[in-house]
Amino acid sequence: MKPSQRLYVAADLGQDRVVGLDSGQAHYLAHVLRLPVGAAVLLFNGRDGEWLAHLSQIGKKGAEAVCVEQTRQQTAVCDLDLLFAPIKGDRTDTIVEKATELGVARIRPVLTERTIVRKLNLERLRSRAAEASEQCGTLFVPEVHEAVSLMSLLDPKAEARCILFADEAGDAISVAEALADRPAQVALLTGPEGGFTPAERDKLRASPMVRPVHLGPRILRADTATFAGLTLIQSAWGDWA
Repeated sequence: MKPSQRLYVAADLGQDRVVGLDSGQAHYLAHVLRLPVGAAVLLFNGRDGEWLAHLSQIGKKGAEAVCVEQTRQQTAVCDLDLLFAPIKGDRTDTIVEKATELGVARIRPVLTERTIVRKLNLERLRSRAAEASEQCGTLFVPEVHEAVSLMSLLDPKAEARCILFADEAGDAISVAEALADRPAQVALLTGPEGGFTPAERDKLRASPMVRPVHLGPRILRADTATFAGLTLIQSAWGDWA
């Protein structure tokens, strides 16, 4: 039977391993997809590749699946971080979902002076990331971190990667130009709805680890800037190149 569902699990995967599925996954498989015992599913955990498994048990409190064969080996993840200021409504959830689809390794919320949303439901965001990974076929789920202050990113002892700062100033360079030297670790930094303050922009531009970049000829919303920036980075430097 052709697998109809991919599931992210925390357990190790390997030949003949029995993998426990949680109650939410069991409910979805049994009552939404209506899969019987013996049905095929695909499992991944971000470490052991993707495995074909057969449901050996399914009930109200959980389910179990037995790994049969590896369908894909684990692949490396681009060392790409998304640093973004959380925004109102469900747009933060959408940013997490689309950033996962675009192949980031880590999602790190950043609190700026103009950030309105300062409390995040990390459990929900991590669940959105896992669901996006299940649907888009990736073999990993990006880490979703606790929020940090913008200024903490400018501490060279704590942050070693090249940060592309999505700046609207006319003298910012293109993403391709900023990544021409092929840095090993890259992050995209996008701001809140109101943008960065002049003081924040000055501090960012003064940091040796920050490279101001433009994202085209139009002014973009905060979430659109995130998607555009990640696409340009993946095309010029990442796994789309």
